[in-house]
Amino acid sequence: MRETDHGADARPLRPTRPTRRGLLLAGAGAGAGAVLGGPAVSGAAAAAPRAPLADPAGGAPYASYWFPDSLPAGTPGPGIVWRSLKQWRPESDPDLAHNTASVPLAARFTPVAANTTARAGQARISSLVSFGPTAQNPSQGGAGADFYALTHWAYLDELVFWGGSSGEGIVLAPNAPVIDAAHRNGVRVLGNVFLPPVAYGGDLRWTRDLVQQDAYGRYPLAHKLVEVATAYGFDGWFVNAETDGGDSELATAMRGFLRALRAAGEPHGLRITWYDAMNSTGRVGWRGALDPLNQEFFEDREGRVADTLFVDFRWTAGSLASSGALAQRLGRDRYELWAGVDVESAGWNTDPGWDAIVPRGRDHVVSYGFYRPEWTRNHLTDRSPGAFHAADDRFWTGESLDPSRPAADSAWRAPATVVADRSTVSTLPFATTFNTGHGLRWYDNGTAVSQAPWNHLGLQDRLPGRRWVVESAGPRPAVTLDFADAWRGGSSLLVAGALTAPAAVALHATRLPLTAASTLELVYRTDAGAVDVEGGVAVREPSAPGGSVPYTWLAARASGGGRGWRTARVPLGALAGRTAYGLAVRLTRRGTAPVRWRLGSLAVADGAERPAAPGALRVDAAVRGGAEVSLRLSWRRAPGAARHYELYRVLADGTRAFLGGTCGTALYVPGLARSGQERKTALEVRTVSELYAVSEAAGASYTW
Repeated sequence: MRETDHGADARPLRPTRPTRRGLLLAGAGAGAGAVLGGPAVSGAAAAAPRAPLADPAGGAPYASYWFPDSLPAGTPGPGIVWRSLKQWRPESDPDLAHNTASVPLAARFTPVAANTTARAGQARISSLVSFGPTAQNPSQGGAGADFYALTHWAYLDELVFWGGSSGEGIVLAPNAPVIDAAHRNGVRVLGNVFLPPVAYGGDLRWTRDLVQQDAYGRYPLAHKLVEVATAYGFDGWFVNAETDGGDSELATAMRGFLRALRAAGEPHGLRITWYDAMNSTGRVGWRGALDPLNQEFFEDREGRVADTLFVDFRWTAGSLASSGALAQRLGRDRYELWAGVDVESAGWNTDPGWDAIVPRGRDHVVSYGFYRPEWTRNHLTDRSPGAFHAADDRFWTGESLDPSRPAADSAWRAPATVVADRSTVSTLPFATTFNTGHGLRWYDNGTAVSQAPWNHLGLQDRLPGRRWVVESAGPRPAVTLDFADAWRGGSSLLVAGALTAPAAVALHATRLPLTAASTLELVYRTDAGAVDVEGGVAVREPSAPGGSVPYTWLAARASGGGRGWRTARVPLGALAGRTAYGLAVRLTRRGTAPVRWRLGSLAVADGAERPAAPGALRVDAAVRGGAEVSLRLSWRRAPGAARHYELYRVLADGTRAFLGGTCGTALYVPGLARSGQERKTALEVRTVSELYAVSEAAGASYTW
C-alpha cells in the first residue's frame, strides 16, 4: 500500500497523481507567528498550573505521530515535528489531554435486516480513512464545515486512522473526535504503523527499530504502542510493513514483535490487523491472499498472531476462495480476512469483482476493507455538508437511497445491500438531535449561538443507521440531514414532498426497555404546509428480513403554536414491560400544500435530571497576538455521566456565544478576538447530559 494508492505493483505513481507525502507537506502550513504571552486570569483559573505548549509559535494541539526510534536525516519541513515513539512518555505529552478519547466502546446488536440481501454473521467491513494530514491534523476538530464527517457507522466493524509519510512520521495515533464518534456507535478504531516502500522514502532501519529487542529479549516498541493506545483510548494497531530489503531473520523478529504486541495488548482488549506485504522471507511480496508465505503473521504454530489480515488489492476470485479455506484449516474465521477494495479514485463506480467477495447467491467468501471511502467528499466540486451527505448516503445505501428497496442490478454493491446494519441504542435514556459532527452554524434550542462553520466528529449524535426507509402509498418524500437550520448542534432531519399519502420515516433500530415512566419526546417544526405528526414505537421486530417494521402509532401533539420549534411528549406507559425495537415518525398532510417538516430532536427517557457542573475551569496557557488570543483550557470532569462539555463566551449584554465542545476535559480555542476595549473576557463551561440537559456553569476569565 503506497502513500497515495494501494501499491498494486512496483511502478511509480502516475505523474498526474501527486504522492500522498506531497499532499501532506503542502497542507502542513507553519504555525501562526504570534508571540507567547502568559495570560492574566482571575477566579478559579488564578492558581492553575501552566502546561507547556507543544508549539510555542501556535499553541494548537495536534494528533500525534512518530517514527519508531531513529529520526530521518536533515530537517523537517514547515509545520512538521519529528518525534521518537521510543522516547514518548504520557506524563510529558503536552497534548495528551486534548487527544484522549472519553467515550467507551459501546455494545452493539443486529436488528432484523432491512432487506433480504444484507447478511448477518458473514462479511464485515473495515475502512482505511485519512481524516487529515499526518502533521497538523487538529486534535479536536476546527473551523470549517468541509470535513469527512462519516455517519454510516452501522455498516462498519473497524476503522483505521490512515496516514503517515517518510517526511513526517509513520506511526499515527487517532485523534479523540474520531475515536469518540466511532465508540459511540460500537466501532473499533486502530492506529496506523506505516513502514513505507523504499520508493516513497521508506528506510529499513525504521522496521528494525520497530522490532528491536532489549537485553532481556523484550520488544520495547510493542509495549510502547500498547501504552499509547491505552493512554489515548483507542483499540489497537494496523501494521503495514512495506519497506523491502529484509530477510527471514527480520521476518522472525517481526513475528516476535507482533506476538509481544498481542500479549501486552490483550488485557486491554487491543487488536492487531496485519497488512499483506512483508512475508516470511522478510521481503515485501504482496500476495493478494492468505497463503503459506504470509500465514505466520496471521496464525502460527503457537496460535493467533494478528486478529485480522488485510489482503492486498491484487487478489483474485481464486485467491480469496483459497484464503478463506486456509483460514478455516488454521481454525480461524474466514471473515477475519479483509479483501482490499480501493475506492479512492472512483468511489461507487468501482467494481472490484464483487462476486469474489460477497456473491449474491451463496455465502460470502471473506470480509472486505474500503481504502479511502472519503472519496465521497474529495471528488465533489460542491463540498458543502449537504452535498457531502447526499454523496455519502449514496455510497453506503445505494442509488435507491432506501436500504429496504435496493436498486435492482446496480453495479455498485452498496454496503447496505450486503452487510446487516448494527445499532447501539439499547439503554435509556436515549436522545439525538441529528447532529452530524459538522455544520454551518451552532444552534442551541433553535437559536444560532455561533455563525461560524465548524467540525468536531466527537460531538456527532447517534444517527439513524438506515438512510432512509420510507413507507408511503404516495410519492416518496425526500429525507435528508439538512444544515440550513437546527434545534441543537449543526443539522436537523428534513422531510420534504407532496405527501399525498401518509409517510412513515424509520429512524433508529433500538432495544429500549420501556417502563411506566417512559416518554417519547419530539421537537419539530413545520416550515411549509401543515401536517399531523405521530411517533412510532415497534414492540416487536419483523418476522423476516425485508419485512415492514410493525410500529404502534401514537399522536404527537405539540405544545406551542405558529411555525416555531414545538415539543411533543408522548407517554409510553401503556407499553411498560415491553421492549422498543424501533422508532419512527409518520406525517399526514392537512390540506393540499407541499410539506417541509423538520425533526430537531428525538428522545426516549424515564425522566430528566440536570447534570452536575464541571469543576474549576482554568486557562492553562495562552498565545496572544494583538487583539486575538489562543487559549488552552481545562476543567475537572463532572461527577456522574456526561455526554460532552460545551464552552461559551459570555458577552457584555449577558448573551452567550458558542466557542466549542469536547467529550474530554480540555479544549483549545484559537483566535479569540477581543471585543472593543474589554478588560476581561468571561468564559464558562457546562456539562451536557445524554438528554442534552445542561448543567450550571464553571467560569473563568482571560484578562487582556
